[in-house]
Amino acid sequence: MTIELFFRRALLACAFLSAPFTAYCEANAQDYPNRPIRLIVPFAPGGGSDFAGRLIGQKLTEQLGQQVVVDNRPGAASLVGTQIAARGAPDGYTLLLADAGFTINIAFFKDPKYDAFKDFAPVSVIAATPYILVVDPQLPYARSLKEFIVAAKAQPGKLSLGSAGSGSGTHMTGELFRLRAGITMTHVPYKSVGPAMADVVGGQIPATFSTPPTSLPLVKAGRLRILAAAAQKRSALLPDVPTFAENGLPGIDVSNWYSVMSVGGTPQPVVKRLHAEIARAIASPDMRPRLAASALEPAPNTPDEFRAMIAREIKRWVGVVKDAGIQQQ
Repeated sequence: MTIELFFRRALLACAFLSAPFTAYCEANAQDYPNRPIRLIVPFAPGGGSDFAGRLIGQKLTEQLGQQVVVDNRPGAASLVGTQIAARGAPDGYTLLLADAGFTINIAFFKDPKYDAFKDFAPVSVIAATPYILVVDPQLPYARSLKEFIVAAKAQPGKLSLGSAGSGSGTHMTGELFRLRAGITMTHVPYKSVGPAMADVVGGQIPATFSTPPTSLPLVKAGRLRILAAAAQKRSALLPDVPTFAENGLPGIDVSNWYSVMSVGGTPQPVVKRLHAEIARAIASPDMRPRLAASALEPAPNTPDEFRAMIAREIKRWVGVVKDAGIQQQ
């Protein structure tokens, strides 16, 4: 048995052994970190998750004195990278940059090959941004959400709604919107939200759900219009954009959140250290403007709060999948 394998097994045993052994694990955790940390981002470079991962990775590198290496592992709606992270050693040296898809996948896929609670130790959400409904501003029913809904009801199934792909956050937010509004629309999945927005701009489809970081440049150029944001209250970064609740559709509160998770079974002292350092990074003077530049708002929480949030999100998406009649993949 190699030394590395020995320590991996020892760490796994910590959660199940008696107090003296737990104390031994905690004592060793005080040396954390003493080597580079791997942060798996389950998406390709260039997207919101990659931005959040590199931003928090840079801050943690500065604060911990150990390199946090971002490892992009895209594929299968983030399943590839998430499954790789789930198989990591529970020692705090393998982390996952998880977003809203982490909970959606549990509801959308029959066998995502990871358990959201057993395989991962939530650390903290970093930041969040609400999903937004964007439309072609040239459409006669694009002046308000109410006009858009009236047009959809008058033409059941004829209006289409784009998304970043089946099972994506944009898709599921669209299904929640359709259910709450009582309308029938045709879902058009794309490989990412970029092509979906391009087809809205080009008049191929009337609307899609997106996030502010990717759509604001086109909104500012007058090529897209935001009808509503899926948030509890108006965002300080989007003060002129009404929420769905303001338009009479409560319950459509969906953010794409970016977070850090460790592998399930990671010693609590390590989780606490990571949480403290992430909270410190988020509170640093240069973090808020860097997040705001991409329309992201800081959203730190405790590991317990994060775990409860995950449970609520999974329950919601299981309900949406069932109510919308979506076939699990």
